[in-house]
Amino acid sequence: MLVSATDAVGPEYQHIYLSPHFDDVVYSCGGTIALQALQRERSLVVTVFAGLPGPDLKLSSFARRIQRTMSSSREAFSLVELRRQEDQQACSSLQADCLWLDYLDAIYRGSPALYRWKRAIGGRVRQVDAWIVEDLLRLCLALHRRLPSLHWYAPLGIGGHVDHRVVAAAAFRLLVYGANVAFYEDFPYVLRPSALRKRLQELGVTMQPQLVEISDTLTLRQQAAGLYASQVRINFGSPAALYQSIEGYSSQISPKRGAHMERFWRVALQTADCRPPCLPD
Repeated sequence: MLVSATDAVGPEYQHIYLSPHFDDVVYSCGGTIALQALQRERSLVVTVFAGLPGPDLKLSSFARRIQRTMSSSREAFSLVELRRQEDQQACSSLQADCLWLDYLDAIYRGSPALYRWKRAIGGRVRQVDAWIVEDLLRLCLALHRRLPSLHWYAPLGIGGHVDHRVVAAAAFRLLVYGANVAFYEDFPYVLRPSALRKRLQELGVTMQPQLVEISDTLTLRQQAAGLYASQVRINFGSPAALYQSIEGYSSQISPKRGAHMERFWRVALQTADCRPPCLPD
């Protein structure tokens, strides 16, 4: 089911997942969502950078190159619409609902474009984007105050994508207000050598891991991830590689032979001055 706005989120939900882009949550922790559904707990996936680009938007050559990898025949507006359809199908397959916020993806922000090359996308958040952190925090904080028993999940920010950094920054700020926030490992960025270690060092706070066994829902996660058909080539190369990478990593992090896990991270000591270095400079 598609939820129209944060005001429509009610106490029927126990879990809120913040997803920078349409695929991030399902890629990273779809097995946990499926497990929660089996336990009759309802989850809502909130995609932050789900806004529809305007028809007059002038794309950078970098953005055009990314779009061609996703779909050779679509403009920005229709491509995002396609990705929304994929997201609704993927979330529904996990018995989760979805909500789309109106912030634009990094490749669509700014005129001229703020992030015009790959290094910029994986670098620092521009100061002009600082308002998104504050605005997203405001939305989340209103939900937390209305529904304080919610369990929140947000990207750890592995890989350094600016949109992931923005969402992580808002989620770390939410901790200060007493929200129950766990941070998931951004998949497939976590597959990069040393990416997890680098991010944990960068945060500057002690994080503790928490494992969730998804052996019974691994296939559901893989199938849901495969429903983001426009993203398979750019992220994995092929559907087979998508399935293999999810199966391989979930087995790699498991302490139990033959089992599959998803790993979350929590701040060891939540204090009022918990502000890791993921805010815009």
